[in-house]
Amino acid sequence: MNAATDEINDFAVPAETLEAKPGSALMKPVEVISAGLLVSIIGMLLTGVVSRYVFSRPIVWIDEASSIAFLWLAMLGTAIAIDRSEHLRLTMFLGLLDERKRQFAETLGLVLIGAFILVLLPAGYEYAVGEMEITSSALNIPVGYRVSAIAIGMALMLALVCSQVVKSAKLSDLAGAVAIVALIAATLWFLSPALKSLGNLNILIFLIGGAALCLMLGVPIAFCFGIATLLFLGFTTSMPLVVMISRMDEGMSSLILLSVPVFVLLGCILDATGMGKAIVGFLASLLGHVKGGMSFVLLGSLFLVSGISGSKVSDMATVAPALFPEMKRRGHKPKEMIAQLATGAAMADTVPPSIVLIVLGSVAGVSIAALFTSGFAIAIVLLLVLAVLARFKAQGENVGDMRRASMAVIGKTALIAAPALVLPFIIRSAVSSGAATATEVSTIAVLYAFIIGVVLYGGISLRKLYAMLVETAAMSGAILLILGTAAAMAWALTQTGFAFQLRDMLSGLPGGWFTFMLVSIGLFLLLGCVLEGLPAIVLLAPIMFPISRAVGINDIHYSMVIVTAMNIGLMAPPIGVGFYIACKIGNVSPDEAMGAIWPYLAAMVVGLLAIAAVPWFSLAFL
Repeated sequence: MNAATDEINDFAVPAETLEAKPGSALMKPVEVISAGLLVSIIGMLLTGVVSRYVFSRPIVWIDEASSIAFLWLAMLGTAIAIDRSEHLRLTMFLGLLDERKRQFAETLGLVLIGAFILVLLPAGYEYAVGEMEITSSALNIPVGYRVSAIAIGMALMLALVCSQVVKSAKLSDLAGAVAIVALIAATLWFLSPALKSLGNLNILIFLIGGAALCLMLGVPIAFCFGIATLLFLGFTTSMPLVVMISRMDEGMSSLILLSVPVFVLLGCILDATGMGKAIVGFLASLLGHVKGGMSFVLLGSLFLVSGISGSKVSDMATVAPALFPEMKRRGHKPKEMIAQLATGAAMADTVPPSIVLIVLGSVAGVSIAALFTSGFAIAIVLLLVLAVLARFKAQGENVGDMRRASMAVIGKTALIAAPALVLPFIIRSAVSSGAATATEVSTIAVLYAFIIGVVLYGGISLRKLYAMLVETAAMSGAILLILGTAAAMAWALTQTGFAFQLRDMLSGLPGGWFTFMLVSIGLFLLLGCVLEGLPAIVLLAPIMFPISRAVGINDIHYSMVIVTAMNIGLMAPPIGVGFYIACKIGNVSPDEAMGAIWPYLAAMVVGLLAIAAVPWFSLAFL
């Protein structure tokens, strides 16, 4: 398994944590522009908040200008993520190959990505030209200026892929990969008339089989979805490819998603300033002296820190270095620590501000304020389940000469942590009460965290701040490209009529709503292992939510169940990407940690079944 973890990428890994690769010199201007775009987005959103809430004079063009900058940030960020190899992908299957075969598979994956972009690039240009005829309502400028970002971003990505091929691929591998791709394309073109007559069988061949094959080759998930959808539309329909570009644009451009890069930046600020470590120190002073106390501190820290960063990986990267040395001193086994770290991060993923919940609210049309309120309660349920198991396992823990911290020490750590501790409650209460949107709260939280970090927690150098802005652009680009290509695939699925057939089949399951809920749990557990939460949500939410409504399940209740199921799948070996990232952060072999995580995953499943069976857990505080 170790070979499979060497190249794991995740959309929310801080550069300081996993030593993200620096960008190439040729991409420096793009990085500067991206950093500037992110700053301008935050500045515009803050200006809009002040104008609306302080002066009661909303500025009508801010949303439109922010949307333009956002799409450009997303597409330039995707290029930066390619340059830094930060797109999320699954490398487990590549790790099973010997070195020679692995090199060829890597080259084949790059050629597939390059071919996908090359075929789609003219459609991106056509889409931009077509949108030039439409004038925006507030700024009164051609909409084509905004969507030109897609074509330019794709051109940058194509240039970077070609550069990587030239630098890393052997000529024989490149020739073989190009020949294979050309042969596949020629064969599909020849069989196209026959394929069109297969109907929904093409879903299995292209949208499932094609995506799975690309995934096994280590192709980034965003491109797996894109390649599968492109093949499906190109060889089984007469749909123009410009439609796929428009669906990608729609998937990446929701104003709700503006909060994603801002919350990603908030996680970076949290990591850089040490605000998370202050929270950890406070909890340790309260609970560190009891048996199982450090496990409680670990779980509680993940719960609270998640309410600031919105990112599982940022949470783990903040908490683990602060707690693991002391836990080892007390006799905790490294594999147990990794198990608690991974499942604790999964538990805390519904704590606001959860990027997964923001995306879910966007694609499923569910209230983000209600999701945030319910997510907080669900995380408490799962926290209690994990805490009970941790206490049971701590019976033989050696607390040695540890004594209860004095009130003076507790008071000091509380004072240091107080500015950081209030932030998650500000975020949750502001969104849940309807006082501000998730996007508005994200900008206020970033400004608050930055000022507090500079004044009270040691500050952030300009060099580090710039690196955080660029890293945020890359992470956000990787996230948003997944959302765009997944949205295109979901649309293609809907157009086949498959969604309606699936709805009819699942609606008629014996046992009513709970049987459907169990089927959903199994499906999202599996997808969580393979795809990670965001792409699975964008892909299936448009299909599954209408069915859940038809069988009488509340949207918020269903949301909590599927998000929890996906988070459990994300941490489940041998495929779950989150498990390997936890191992990498904790510097523990996956083979060693794999056996220890199963009891914790089982506890999470018990909590999940309770949440599914008892809607009150999800709905009581709405």
